[in-house]
Amino acid sequence: MKKTLTIFIGATVLVTAGVIAFIIWGIPYFFGVSLPTPTGSGFGSEMVAAQVVAILDQGTVNLGGTVQPYQELQVKILEGQYQGSVVQVDYGKGQIQPEGLNFRPGDQILVTLGTGENNALQANYADVLRLRPILILLAVFIAALLVVARWKGLRSLLALVFSFVIVIGYVIPHVLHGEDPVRVSIIGSMILLVVTLYLTYGWNLKTHSAVVAILAVLAITGLLAWIFIQVAFLTGNGSEEALYLVQVPGITVNLRGLLLGGMIIGALGVLDDLVITQASAVFELHAANPALGLRSLYQKGLRIGQDHVASTVNTLVMAYTGVALPMLLLFSVERGNYSQLINLASVAEEIVRTLVGSLGLIAAVPISTLIATLLAVYGHQLGGLRPYLGSDAGGEAHEH
Repeated sequence: MKKTLTIFIGATVLVTAGVIAFIIWGIPYFFGVSLPTPTGSGFGSEMVAAQVVAILDQGTVNLGGTVQPYQELQVKILEGQYQGSVVQVDYGKGQIQPEGLNFRPGDQILVTLGTGENNALQANYADVLRLRPILILLAVFIAALLVVARWKGLRSLLALVFSFVIVIGYVIPHVLHGEDPVRVSIIGSMILLVVTLYLTYGWNLKTHSAVVAILAVLAITGLLAWIFIQVAFLTGNGSEEALYLVQVPGITVNLRGLLLGGMIIGALGVLDDLVITQASAVFELHAANPALGLRSLYQKGLRIGQDHVASTVNTLVMAYTGVALPMLLLFSVERGNYSQLINLASVAEEIVRTLVGSLGLIAAVPISTLIATLLAVYGHQLGGLRPYLGSDAGGEAHEH
């Protein structure tokens, strides 16, 4: 009884000290930084929403041997300082446009605004406004998740919202203010890891084992990423967005550090599913047969993980291949040398990202299985600390 009271008092003191430290240091650090003030027109800053009012003219035009339809649109500006203004927009006359995209009155598009002779307002077509169908798809996704997963689905949605808050509210502002992207990404990943896992799966031994395993695997993944970024001479400028970012006045970003930080955050999302599945499998096996020893339980859990990691690695590689498919098609048409393609910075970055993430997944199986096995078999030997660690697996199995 006395030992339990001592542990309780010690835990209370630690939690209180943590809350005080967060109020003094954490709040100013995490929430005291805002996005830098724009210094000029930037990526997407000049685009505004507009609605097609009428089709003034339409037909076909020959652009360098390509015959495509064109339209002259009368549109009404829906936002910004020119809201309510009606202007004319040419679509399809100046550059090659996607097939099958024709507008009707009532459709909404994005336009860029400028002034011409005599300060007359001019508008150019930028893209289709896709917000409405995306919101509909999001609503369907949320409804399906809540119907199938119920309360766990709601918790996962809250965790997802929290993840976006951390990325948008903490990671992005701090990186734009010149902080080391690696440090910011590691801190952000640790916060995401702890909050989202416990929010989704509860306070129990299964979640504890998953958190410890992911921290260990993230350390390995981060080290591998750092090594191969150095030896492959990757600079982080393999994308157009990165090159655009370094040209923004007043913004200083370490692109190599940003590349490494992105790999760490990306690995976190993939590891979450695999590690929690391994922990759930081990605890379910232990609950079904408590007589299983450490070695037997570990081997059974490892066999499950071997199948899981094989399918997950294939999924990861195919996902990146799908994104790069247009580039692969273009390179094949031009009869390019694939060894040269691999050396392009934009491709090499994705290859390193994929292989490092896959190595992290491979390492996650034995590490997460071992930690979960140790807690499942020897968790009852934690003495007075055991009551504060929750149940074995929260009474729920993780479904993959």
